Amino acid sequence: MSSQSGEFSTMTHIFVLDRIILGFLNQFAQRSNTFDKFVGMLFGNALLEGGFITSLLWWAWFRKRGNEERDRGILISGILLSIVALAITRSIAMLSPFRFRPRYVDSLHFRLPLGSENFHMINWSSFPSDHAALYFSLATCLCFVSRKVGVVALLHAFFVVCMTRIYLGVHYPTDILAGMAIGVGTTCLALHKGMRQAIAHPLLQWVEASPRSFYPVFSLIMLTVAMNFDPVEELVVDACRAAQGFIHVI
Repeated sequence: MSSQSGEFSTMTHIFVLDRIILGFLNQFAQRSNTFDKFVGMLFGNALLEGGFITSLLWWAWFRKRGNEERDRGILISGILLSIVALAITRSIAMLSPFRFRPRYVDSLHFRLPLGSENFHMINWSSFPSDHAALYFSLATCLCFVSRKVGVVALLHAFFVVCMTRIYLGVHYPTDILAGMAIGVGTTCLALHKGMRQAIAHPLLQWVEASPRSFYPVFSLIMLTVAMNFDPVEELVVDACRAAQGFIHVI
């Protein structure tokens, strides 16, 4: 894997940190069939990942505390900005040098946790983590509405979404840290009053004027959040392939 070695030589200072953390976690792999399969069950489970965070978002949306307009403005802005965070991570992944996932790098001697040998991985660069960007973006948004629920969301993002991906060799710790920084930084814009009003005000007017038309659309957006925006990404990929095929025909 000479291409892999060359790719890592450009990020040696990052790779040392990754090697230390991955080495520590990987020593626990294959020690317990129950634990390895439990982590594998958490990985990519739409109910335990997206379903959990969207249930917290719905709770925050209908929370009654006399400041619903501000909270809903933050939630709408945060959800839309989480899409921006995803777009940023995907753009960085496509424009930066390709980074193989840890489980596929021979020099790491990564020991695959039991039950994860046949995991299907999308052939995308691992840096940065779009899951970390999405879930830390939404968790940060919830922190602005309720500190306690926000902490629950942050713990969920860290342990359920991100640590499982490191343990299974899907992402490096620095992939997670970069995604986390993008997600948190992007969503912090939701606190800025001018930004929040620009994004949320038209939508809040919509929900007041016509809730019967707003909530079906909003529910669809929340469904895509629960599914980690996978259907949207699939549509984009299929559209790009179709466009390339059309260009070749022409």
